[in-house]
Amino acid sequence: MSVADKLKAMREEKAAANLEAGMAFLADNAQREGVVSLESGLQYEILTEGNGPKPGPTSSVTCHYHGTLPSGTVFDSSVMRGTPATFPLNRVIKGWTEALQLMPLGSKWRLFLPPHLAYGEQQVSAEIGPNSTLVFEVELLGIK
Repeated sequence: MSVADKLKAMREEKAAANLEAGMAFLADNAQREGVVSLESGLQYEILTEGNGPKPGPTSSVTCHYHGTLPSGTVFDSSVMRGTPATFPLNRVIKGWTEALQLMPLGSKWRLFLPPHLAYGEQQVSAEIGPNSTLVFEVELLGIK
């Protein structure tokens, strides 16, 4: 077996393990009180309910967010940087595009994203491997 074949096999094994662990986490999470599960696979929990307008599919939004793996490992956090992020909703991962259109301005939600609504089979970083389930706390601060 070549080195490339070994690496490919290791990546596929990691992707399968991540998918299995993530699906088990989401199945358990769906049973928790206050967690809403949508047909797409998106799960969310309302931490603070805002009462402002909701963004559209091409709106630019300003958010504070804190992203972790189900284990609690932090992979990205505007909160830790101390600066909110602004981005168009049609240029982010599918789970964010879907969830933020449901969030009224001023809301803070915890999002639980299965791999197909996050980065899928891509190895994005040292922390985010193929088929990773992601958890985000997102606070919607502004809509443009």
